[in-house]
Amino acid sequence: MIIVMSPQAGPKDLRKVKDRLQELGFGLHLSAGVERTIIGAIGEKTPEIIHSIEAFEGVEKVVPILKPFKLASKEFREKTCVQVGPVTFGGERIVVIAGPCAVETEEQLLATARRIKTEGAGMLRGGAFKPRTSPYSFQGLEEEGLKLLQTASAETGLPVVTEVVNPRDVELVATYSQMLQIGARNMQNFTLLREVGQAGKPVILKRGLAATAEEWLMAAEYIIKEGNYQVVLCERGIRTFETATRNTMDLSAIPLIKELSHLPVIADPSHATGRKSLVLPLARAAVAAGADGLMVEVHPTPETALSDGPQSMNFTEFNGLIQGISPFVQAMGRKL
Repeated sequence: MIIVMSPQAGPKDLRKVKDRLQELGFGLHLSAGVERTIIGAIGEKTPEIIHSIEAFEGVEKVVPILKPFKLASKEFREKTCVQVGPVTFGGERIVVIAGPCAVETEEQLLATARRIKTEGAGMLRGGAFKPRTSPYSFQGLEEEGLKLLQTASAETGLPVVTEVVNPRDVELVATYSQMLQIGARNMQNFTLLREVGQAGKPVILKRGLAATAEEWLMAAEYIIKEGNYQVVLCERGIRTFETATRNTMDLSAIPLIKELSHLPVIADPSHATGRKSLVLPLARAAVAAGADGLMVEVHPTPETALSDGPQSMNFTEFNGLIQGISPFVQAMGRKL
């Protein structure tokens, strides 16, 4: 349930309500606004408890949250902006995250980072740990790849987001990157979600291969429950009967999540389609649907990429993407 404190409520009023809720066994999450403070109380609620809390001095109203995702719900908070260095998800600007699927060499990564910054990207992506369908495929450079990402970030000033796949690697990955990514295959790795929540770094949470919107938001709830509200949700396509594309991009999920949750939403048209010729059309559609950002794969020479070459754009194609989405960004009243 949500306890909305009145604008006139003081610290003493707030403390009394918190103390009583803790006595009753509720977990508490505070959201301090400009005019009001909201307390999210997670636990077993009854009509009697609701009425008793409403009687406290300084309490404006108590609102039961009916949705299973309590802290990710829009009922709890109207809007969250996620800050990663100079970049803000959920603000006026559409954030473009770009880079190779996998970090391969220093030359490859630095060339990509320099070029995407010139074209207007706000963040650098690149996989150091690569969970692949086949155990015989390239699995990533691991810590050496993280070091290369850190080097590229230091030179270009671009914040880095990279995937963490194992709970024991969360601290290591967080040391080298400004933002952590939970991939589609790990969306319901609840141990990993808890560890990432405790790490305190901003997180991109990708939708699972066959996850419903509710399951996706419940995964975000695991992270938020640990005290980390800096979560960005990423629609990257879901698995359907269609085989012409790698996945089926669910554009409806973008406005739907914005109705249900206060968290920013971005789209990954590279993984959604698996074909670089389709990345620009779906990037335009995602912006028009209200996405707060885009994540795309860029490689100096996609034909030699060790992973996801067919969906990776070269530098010229990435320039075309930026130019191609610009009118749509402007039409939505936003900026790049």
